[in-house]
Amino acid sequence: MARTWTMAASTAPCLLLALLLVAGHGVAGASGIRVDVIRLPSAPPFPAFREAPAFRNGDECPPRGSPEGRVDVAMTLDANYLRGTMAAVFSILQHTACPESVAFHFLAARRDGPDPLAAIRSTFPYLDPTVYRFDPSRVRGRISRSVRHALDQPLNYARIYLADTLPADVRRVIYLDSDVVVVDDVRKLWSVDLGGHVVAAPEYCHANFTKYFTDAFWSDPELSATFRGRRPCYFNTGVMVMDVAKWRLGGYTRRVEEWMAVQKQKRIYHLGSLPPFLLVLAGDIKAVDHRWNQHGLGGDNMEGKCRSLHPGPISLLHWSGKGKPWLRLDSRKPCTVDYLWAPYDLYKAAATALEE
Repeated sequence: MARTWTMAASTAPCLLLALLLVAGHGVAGASGIRVDVIRLPSAPPFPAFREAPAFRNGDECPPRGSPEGRVDVAMTLDANYLRGTMAAVFSILQHTACPESVAFHFLAARRDGPDPLAAIRSTFPYLDPTVYRFDPSRVRGRISRSVRHALDQPLNYARIYLADTLPADVRRVIYLDSDVVVVDDVRKLWSVDLGGHVVAAPEYCHANFTKYFTDAFWSDPELSATFRGRRPCYFNTGVMVMDVAKWRLGGYTRRVEEWMAVQKQKRIYHLGSLPPFLLVLAGDIKAVDHRWNQHGLGGDNMEGKCRSLHPGPISLLHWSGKGKPWLRLDSRKPCTVDYLWAPYDLYKAAATALEE
């Protein structure tokens, strides 16, 4: 009933305005009636989100704001993926025992127009996130066209420059894509022993590693020799624990950029920002339990067909691939796994649909 009343109330001013316009048109010459057009407020720049509940630290956690026990989490902030970002942040806070100890760092490319950070602040008013402006021109000239347009966006490459962007006091960071939900305490991922490596992530050595590079790469003995002395395995860069200080000292940003320069001269891969990471790091990372990246739930990069969960325990669900859960749910053609994402969706329209 409330929605019916709201709809009627919102149309009443429009009907009144129409009557005034008709009346004014008929008698304007005689009575000099002036009719002004009333401009209704424009639509908000971003979808409306429900305010999330405030999550507080447990008794075993350090005081809020204390550097002790702080968990640094970095994500990109893109208006096109804002709904996914909201769900990811919500899931992290809901499942950790020390939510006030999680420090969020967002990399955003937009300098003008609506600021996605405003939506984050209104949805999580008790958070104090930090946003860093990523200059797209830093990477735009290095990007080569890939199999999917979304993979070619400059912000998709911002993770390469993460260590160069974060302040010096951030020594370790968890990088997460915006299409994940965390269903375990993120502190467990944070506390993994990197064993002297610069990156920790789940490894998938059963995957056909050769398919991530072209025949032109494998047929060039000088290029393919980069993996000599390593046992390279695929890993997904959407979930990584990074030793920020070691990344800086090792010049890893420059090393990734060098492979992007090779790609501009000779097409050696097809998949956006992933392959240059593999070229530099595959076979030289700390392997993390697969439970921390149940990836591929968005299907492949071309069609995004539904996929089932992999067997085993799950700590993080990742809709990598073309299909995104919020788009499939809105189209009323969801995959079964998308219902695992829905409880973390803070989009107001989604809440209304569930209530109906």
